[in-house]
This record gives sequence, C-alpha cells and structure tokens, in this order.
Amino acid sequence: MRKLDKGITLVVVGAMAAVLATSLPALGQDDEAAPVTAKQKGKGAKAKSGPTPRTADGKVDLSGIWSPDRNFIYDISDSLKPGDKLPTQPWAEKLTRERMSKDDPEANCLPTGVPRQAPYPWQIVPSPTRIFFLFEGNIHSYRQIFLDRTSHPSDPNPTWYGDSIAKWDGDSLVVDSVGFNDLFWFDFAGHPHTEKLHVTERYTRLDADHLDYETVVDDPGAYTRPFTMYGHSTLETGTDLMEYICNENNKDVKHILGKDPRNQLGLN
Repeated sequence: MRKLDKGITLVVVGAMAAVLATSLPALGQDDEAAPVTAKQKGKGAKAKSGPTPRTADGKVDLSGIWSPDRNFIYDISDSLKPGDKLPTQPWAEKLTRERMSKDDPEANCLPTGVPRQAPYPWQIVPSPTRIFFLFEGNIHSYRQIFLDRTSHPSDPNPTWYGDSIAKWDGDSLVVDSVGFNDLFWFDFAGHPHTEKLHVTERYTRLDADHLDYETVVDDPGAYTRPFTMYGHSTLETGTDLMEYICNENNKDVKHILGKDPRNQLGLN
C-alpha cells in the first residue's frame, strides 16, 4: 500500500516535515525526482525509455501520473540553482522564522497553493480547452488551467490556486497564474507570499518518462526580485491516484510540535 489509514496519514507527513525533512525524499518519490534537475545541471535528463509522446495534432502529450519533487515540498530554497538564495524581504524572513509547523495550512487539510506540491503523486489531464492537474494528496483537489483564454479577469477573486491561463511555446507549455490569496505557505519551512504573487511555469516533457518544469515566482510584496525554481518529475506507471481526504478524522495537528528544524537558528 502507498499510504496509511487516512486518519493517521498526516501524522506521518507532519513528523517527516518536522524531523526528517532535511534528509528524506517525499513519500512516493523515487531518487531520480529529488535532488537536482537537468536544467540545474546544465544538460538534458538522460532518457530511459521512448520518445516524447504527442497528441493527434502534434502537440506534446503531458498526460500521466507524475511523482512529486521534494524541493517543491520541504524548502523551496532547495529548488534554486546551486549558490542562489531566496531574495526574501526582512518581514517575510522574520515571519518564516516565527511560523510553527502546526499552523501550516497544508497540515490543516487546506490546499497547497502554487507552486507548492504535496508528497503524493499528481496527474495531468489535458482537454481541448483546458488542462487539469489532479492532486492525490491532502484534500484530493484539482487545479484548472485555461487554454481558450488569453487574459486574466480584470479583478480576479483571490483563491488558493489562482487564475491560470496557458499557451504552447514550441514543445513547452507556459502557464501564467495570478489572483492568489495570501493564505497558503510555499513549503513546510513556512516561506510566505502576498496577493501580489504572479507565477509563470514552463512544463517540458523531455521523453516518455521525464517532466521538467521551471517556475518563476514574482511577488514584490514579499521578495525583492523574481526567482526561478527548477523541478523534475518522473512518470509513475501501473498505478492510479488514490482517494485521500485528510479532513476526515484528522489527527495530525496535535502531533506536530515545534518549528521546522531548518529555521530554528535562521533561514538557509
């Protein structure tokens, strides 16, 4: 089985976040998907199987169940190029240090937001007018990305996943998202954001088994400049997303004690 009974699953996840987050990969993720992406290394990922699949109209087929990337879960600092640091504003740095793990919205069965991931598989489901991201983890939720719109609403209602529109740039899908609330954390470490958040993601399927993504985070309310996160997922075959509703009999929060260990003495 991939996970424990849903009533105690978050206890395990919370313990991982508070104790083992600096050393263990995310649940359900193989070693290939964890440490450094192909873009960070400056070369393409090594293909293990067939060529990149395509749809009938010749576009890259992004569909499939994908592994999570630990660098988009525990501490987004790990998703930067080696040597880079998060350009955090002083107030955001102070807040990150002060946040306690038990107060993490994700630990309280709320959505992860963007670009944070949960430590469980996720699925891409394309359609002619939009693309859906289905999330197994936490609240078994979804994100919709519009292909038939070229602009955002003039005054979007702030939401957990924002308003997302996308277009193809060659073989890469470019997703532009605004209209976020300021409630979700970027990671277990507690990095914040504001409603000024603007996220631009670029998804590239390198071959049949590998998906790379570059995410530009632009939030002048919490960071001094935009920064780029690099992620990588591998295709998971022979499996399906499982129903996971953490709201039911959630025993997690009372077991989460203290502060994420990376920020007890200061930020990375």
